[in-house]
Formats: sequence, C-alpha cells, structure tokens
Amino acid sequence: MNSASIPFLDLVTPHQQLKDELVKVFEQALETAGFIGGPMLASFEQEFGRFCGTRNCVGVGSGTDAVRFALIAAGVNPGDVVVTVPNTFIATTEAISQAGAIPDFVDVDERTYNLDPEQLQKYLQVQCSVDGTTGRVYQRRLGKPVTAVVPVHLYGQPVDMDRIKDIADRFGLLVVEDACQAHGAEYYSRKEKAWKRAGSMGKVAAFSFYPGKNLGACGEGGAVTTDDDEIARKVRMLRDHGQSRKYYHDIEGYNGRLDAIQAGILRAKLQHLAEWNERRRQAADRYWQLFGSADGAEFPPYEPEWCKPVYHLYVIRVPERDRLLKSLAELKIGTGIHYPIPLHLQKAYGGVGYKPGDFPTTEKAASEILSLPMFPELTAEQQARVVGTVLELVAKCRGQKTPAVASHSE
Repeated sequence: MNSASIPFLDLVTPHQQLKDELVKVFEQALETAGFIGGPMLASFEQEFGRFCGTRNCVGVGSGTDAVRFALIAAGVNPGDVVVTVPNTFIATTEAISQAGAIPDFVDVDERTYNLDPEQLQKYLQVQCSVDGTTGRVYQRRLGKPVTAVVPVHLYGQPVDMDRIKDIADRFGLLVVEDACQAHGAEYYSRKEKAWKRAGSMGKVAAFSFYPGKNLGACGEGGAVTTDDDEIARKVRMLRDHGQSRKYYHDIEGYNGRLDAIQAGILRAKLQHLAEWNERRRQAADRYWQLFGSADGAEFPPYEPEWCKPVYHLYVIRVPERDRLLKSLAELKIGTGIHYPIPLHLQKAYGGVGYKPGDFPTTEKAASEILSLPMFPELTAEQQARVVGTVLELVAKCRGQKTPAVASHSE
C-alpha cells in the first residue's frame, strides 16, 4: 500500500519556487519603508485590472472587504435586499449584512452548483412585486426593495452571466460578481460574442487573495474590479476611512487597505497565474479521463461549453460522502467539503425564516459534495491513486466490484 500522503493543497512548493522573487518584494519594502500604498500597490492594481479586462482595480484588505465595498459603492443601501445563493462561503452574506442590506437566497443549478437563472427569475416573479409608480422590485415577505444580485463563480466556474444580467436588467437590479474563487476564469458571452474574464461582466466585482486561492497572498488581501470610475473612486475612499485626500473625510469608511508587501507579492505571482490555471485545467482533464475510464462512474463535475473554469476546487458528488471522507483521511489523501452546511441553515442565520427543504438542490448537494486534491503541482500518479482509491471505496460502500481505472501518464 502507498503510504505517501497526498495533500489537499500544496502551498509550500510554489512559495519555495518563487522564494527569490518574494524576498525581493520584502527587501524593497524595507529599503523604502513603503508599507501602505505606494508604487507596489499601484502597479499591482494596474496589472490585475488589465488581467481581468477592467479599467479599474482597487486593492483592499480581504475578499469580504471587496464584496462589502463593491455593494456600498455600487449604491446598495441599508435595508435593501440582495439576492445570492445559500451554497457559498459565509463571507458573501456577511458582506451583504455588513453593508446594511438583507441577504436573501435562491437555489443553485443542479449541475454547476452556481446561481440558477430560472430560480432567480421565479424568485422575482413569485416572491416579489413591482411598484407601479417607481418600478422598484419589493420582496413581499420582507417588505423591502430588492436592489442587487450577487452571483458567485463557485469553485472557479463562471455563472451563466448572460442570463443573469438579462434578468437583472429587466428587474432593475445591480449585478455584483463574487469572483473570489475565479481568478482568470472565462465566460463566453453569446450576447457579445466574446470571451469575458470573471470580474469584468457585472457592474462591479470582488476578488479574494486568501493564501489558498489561485492567486493568493502571503496573508489576507482582496480587490474590487470595475469599469465604473465613480464606483472605483468610492471604493478607494471606503478602504481608507472615507478620505478623499489625507484628513479630508467625505464619508465614514473603513480600514480596508491592501498592504503594499502583499500587493508586491501578488504582482510577482500574477506573472505565473495563467500557467498555474492551465495546469489546474490539465489536472481536471486528467481527473475526467481517469473517472471516465470506469464504467458507470459519473463523478467528474459538469463543465458547460460556454465557460473555461480555473478549478480553484475539483468537486465530485457521492451519496457515500461522509464514509468516503473518513476512509480517504485514513489513507492519507487530503480532501475538503465546500460547503457542508448551507447558509440558510447556519445558526448565524437562524432568524431569516428558512427551514430544511426550502432549497432542496443546495441541501442535497451539501450532503454529497467532496473536494479532491487540486493544485498546479498535482501529478498524474497522485491523481491515479486518488481516483483508484475513490472508486474502490465507493464500490465497497455499494457492495459492487471495483471498476478498473486506466493508467495515465504525463
């Protein structure tokens, strides 16, 4: 039996490989005392904005800051309802609440686990009404205006943005992308007949640079991207105590700046992001081939033809998830669950009025999804062992014969 462990994520190797580059960033900060703002931040903002295909990029302290500032700067007001999905990390809804708004939910698509356009349209038509005078949409149960929708590009796979934007336009809603897991992911807009990067399709978008992300800092970090100059100006004030210039506070803001050292580190890593994303896609393709070689195996995630995901996570779905998780851990194969408890069933949201069964697609997925090892340095041999072990354990759970897995070489 192979006793070598396979990590869920390898954060050591890429930092060892880039050690010289990253140390230079730190040395530059020490030599100039440029710890907050300055050229390193400005350069990263310019280059990441160009990478995403937006005119503006504003570095902030975290992905949560990015979503919160994006909502506030785009015009979401206290008491407004902002619609998102229950199948995401709590930072999405925390940011909505911290902006003074009320998070509400629609269910996800069965295959992508992303916001389901049909469910969004149903929500707006059935649970909401339109004021005949103002044209504003109101959530009947809450008695509050619905002003924005936050589609989450979960696991690095873009939402069907053409359909979401079409619905949002018809109901007068802002579209704020949560692209915190989707650095470099691409979506083919049938409407514009062009490939678009995540972060460039909504009115404004938010990114996280938490260390485990495809583009991760050596600490916390985030960014807001937008083509709207006024939104970018407001975000710059919000991140820096509401200052329009030093000691002139036009609004109350936050301490939500991106440190210069982190910006320099992110700028160095950004030069490698396209290659890292491509290696993740290659690893996903190997998983697909390995699982696909087994008769009856339907584990690989669904990938629509209109998207190029970057596989921040590689998520399979098995009814035997909990037993499989435990057995894989015993065999030293790292895994994760993203996410085991939907947001509408979290204790933190016990007062929102939802109950088990209200979002059946999300709830069923939450009991079955399992994230397998995924990182650029993942080898074909490691993946063959992961897939072979998964198939063996699932077959054992079901009392079936273990399907053969075709060998795969680089």
